[in-house]
Amino acid sequence: MFGLDAFHLARVQFAFTVMAHIIFPALSIGLASYLAVLEGMWLKTGSRVYLDLFKYWLKPFSLVFGMGVVSGLVMSYQFGTNWSVFADKAGPVIGPLMGYEVLSAFFLEAGFLGVMLFGQEKVGPTLHFIATCVVAFGTLLSAFWILSVNSWMQTPAGFTLDADGRMLPADWLAIIFNPSFPVRFPHMVLASYLSVAFVVGATGAWHLLHDRRNEAARTMFSMAMWMAALAAPAQILVGDAHGLNTLQHQPAKIAAMEGHYQPQDGAALILFGIPNNAAGRMDDEIAIPHLSGLILTHSWSGHTPGLSDFKPEDRPPVEILFWSFRLMVGLGTAMAALGLASLWLRWKRRLYDHTLLLRASVLMAPSGLIALLAGWVTTEVGRQPYTVYGVLRTAQSVSPIGAPGLGVSLAAFVVVYLLVFGAGVGLVLRLLADPPTPGEQGPSKLPQRVAGLMPGPVIAGE
Repeated sequence: MFGLDAFHLARVQFAFTVMAHIIFPALSIGLASYLAVLEGMWLKTGSRVYLDLFKYWLKPFSLVFGMGVVSGLVMSYQFGTNWSVFADKAGPVIGPLMGYEVLSAFFLEAGFLGVMLFGQEKVGPTLHFIATCVVAFGTLLSAFWILSVNSWMQTPAGFTLDADGRMLPADWLAIIFNPSFPVRFPHMVLASYLSVAFVVGATGAWHLLHDRRNEAARTMFSMAMWMAALAAPAQILVGDAHGLNTLQHQPAKIAAMEGHYQPQDGAALILFGIPNNAAGRMDDEIAIPHLSGLILTHSWSGHTPGLSDFKPEDRPPVEILFWSFRLMVGLGTAMAALGLASLWLRWKRRLYDHTLLLRASVLMAPSGLIALLAGWVTTEVGRQPYTVYGVLRTAQSVSPIGAPGLGVSLAAFVVVYLLVFGAGVGLVLRLLADPPTPGEQGPSKLPQRVAGLMPGPVIAGE
């Protein structure tokens, strides 16, 4: 398929399924917490607008959560089919961690999700609020375990190697709280919150452009802009800590992200350029002197590594990392700027009637999700050529399978994902196209034009 061998097809397949999947858990994490805040505000203030918004966003949350569960099942099978050597070598460590995620987080979410979606009129407001909080906590707990697994693959610790090269757990606390986990977990949670903030803000802005008096749209837009104004600068600070951690544990990744082919003291920050691997330099670069060294080392003349410090076979792909990192940082800067602009307009009492801010918010709707994907690419591609950094190479992790079968399954994944999840995203957009109104109904009372597209059993609650 396209001249790719089995190894590269397996990588493309996993990358495609992960990128399709990661969007839904990120939205689930952010929306679950947002729903808990909305219901808590309703119980505290008694204001009907918070209850209307809770029921309004509960409907897309139910679809997003379901798509996240379904898309996540595929990846676990790929460990056994496409990456059986990796599963055998690293299974004693990652297997229990993935099991903890299912036994704690997933069961917790599944146990209370039905109450959250359909039980508000059956169990009473307090118990229902508890169920919502438990689901929100479950999504965060799920992120905890998944980020622990992925962080361990980035910065492995707390294990020993047996005679066959299998990684055996020696210290579970060191495995779970590995060196990169303390910064990567909050980085992911903040990314999820920002992704949802800009989706919620764009929805509110869209409806405000059509009706400036819609109280629910004003409330959701205001809450989203508060989150953008607070979380985006916080994400920049956490990102800085993440960069320092990566410099310590994965210097080759940092060199590729920065586009530094040679080690330097007081390195310039390359804003744009064209990586030239053959010549070992960055062509046509636009750079700010000393700024990269200052950011990475907090010193004007701090030393930063270069790709020449590492063997060619140990270097990650510079072209991909260089641009994915700049896409992530650029979007993060734009999100922070929009959040700060909203603070200024809020102070000027023009938050809801400034047309340029509202239009910019609509355009920024996918910015958090795109930045999230760019960050995932930066993290995972930067780990190459290893699956477990410094221990197990990706080329040594693949199953002994043929390219034709992988090519067929990859094509099937692409078609099925586009059809199934494309339809799901379309349903979510249809829900959000309707403005929030007083007396909103929950998932058991989907709008008629959406319900008509759903199979009968899904809306059997009506």
